Amino acid sequence: MPLAQLRRQNLLELLRRHGGLSTQELAHRLGVSPATVRRDLALLARLGLLQRDHGGAYLPEAEPPYAVKLSQNTRAKEAIARRALQEVPEGATVILDSGTTTLALAQLLAGKRVRVVALDLPIAQAVSQGETEVWIPGGRVRNGFYSLVGPWVEEALEGVRADLFFLGADAFGPDGVTNHTFEEAAVKRKAMAVSRRTVLLSDRSKWGRRAPALVCPLASLHLVITDLQDPALEALVPVEVVREEV
Repeated sequence: MPLAQLRRQNLLELLRRHGGLSTQELAHRLGVSPATVRRDLALLARLGLLQRDHGGAYLPEAEPPYAVKLSQNTRAKEAIARRALQEVPEGATVILDSGTTTLALAQLLAGKRVRVVALDLPIAQAVSQGETEVWIPGGRVRNGFYSLVGPWVEEALEGVRADLFFLGADAFGPDGVTNHTFEEAAVKRKAMAVSRRTVLLSDRSKWGRRAPALVCPLASLHLVITDLQDPALEALVPVEVVREEV
């Protein structure tokens, strides 16, 4: 990765940790001049990845805590998971991305005769029942979010040949699927590369938003399962729209 790109990634990570920092503080933490930081801030602001304010910067929207994600839009997630289950044939090898929508699918897959590669700990725990065979690629756990990230995960995925990858997203829009962390985005791309099909599972609350790390363009997806009906989305990728059960 080029040094400038790595520096900007580290800058965004500092803002994620601290919420907002001054230009001087960023320069000190990154070991570069304030002028370099100002140029980086200007570029990242143009890309919509941060907002500048009074000699510093902050992220427009921080990643919500896992407990908050778990409680949001539960009926939509359950409806999406029920439709996603129909895509999984008996005996399939499936990669389940980190996230609470994929967790809902894991709960439905539990006990079925499938092989699951789990990219977070709650999913591995939920699906480990009956005839279901579960694999966890080694890696670092994101504390508080429980996803597996880092080069060990990516190296382990190199040896996988999956029928389906169910992708989660922090945000998606016409520009593509995006995520709050570059490390998670890299793991998602690797999972896509080793899978025959990639299916995005996301509720309507994620549409039209953008997080810092690009995962993939919508054209890379084979299907989107969502509760959103929007011609703009349907013009870009095949979509299955679900309805919540009353």
